[in-house]
Amino acid sequence: MTETLLLASILIPCLIIAIVFHEVAHGWTALMLGDPTAKERNRLSLNPIRHVDPVGTLLVPGGLALAGLPVFGWAKPVPVIKQRLNNPRFGMMAVAAAGPGTNFVLALVGAVLLGLVIPSAGVPDGQDPGLAVTALSYFIAINIFLALFNLLPIPPFDGSHVVEGLLPPSAARVYDRLRPFGFPLLFILLLVVPYVFPQANIIENVVLPPVEWAMGKYFALSEWIAGV
Repeated sequence: MTETLLLASILIPCLIIAIVFHEVAHGWTALMLGDPTAKERNRLSLNPIRHVDPVGTLLVPGGLALAGLPVFGWAKPVPVIKQRLNNPRFGMMAVAAAGPGTNFVLALVGAVLLGLVIPSAGVPDGQDPGLAVTALSYFIAINIFLALFNLLPIPPFDGSHVVEGLLPPSAARVYDRLRPFGFPLLFILLLVVPYVFPQANIIENVVLPPVEWAMGKYFALSEWIAGV
């Protein structure tokens, strides 16, 4: 029980920071590109309460975790009005990419801090790492996972807006019509398909390999900074 509470005390702040900065990055990018909607609705704040979706941030992830299913969730989306952007086609791509991009930057910050902490932690080989090392390691992993997960080209993920912006206009209009079916499709791909066909788990087969590869690069940077 103590280990569970300790893990929760590490994971929850890491998740909050990753999600809040992700959402605020969308809003700030939209503002810089001509759409002040997020600013008008007070969504450029780092206050987590402004970004929590009771269902997507709390109930769904908690229920999936208790059921032993793949855990995913969402925050309250930062409002962006495409037509208010100076260049709607490019603007939506940039706004979408800003969230995952910010998570990659946060992971980089975590990797640098981890590299600075490792020597002072003085952790002998084969022993448990210190609290700071553990927290920073989770912080890096969470931000990388959140970035790559959101880059999946499935509506309403950020990756879908990037893909839409890259497609020819006629194909983009067809792709945009898939948005109303995004959540049902997400539910089928992440929960139903792995349950029926365990070997087709999209998290393990599609998301985790690049996450593990990226984590290796970030941890290599930490070790280089630490002089390990």
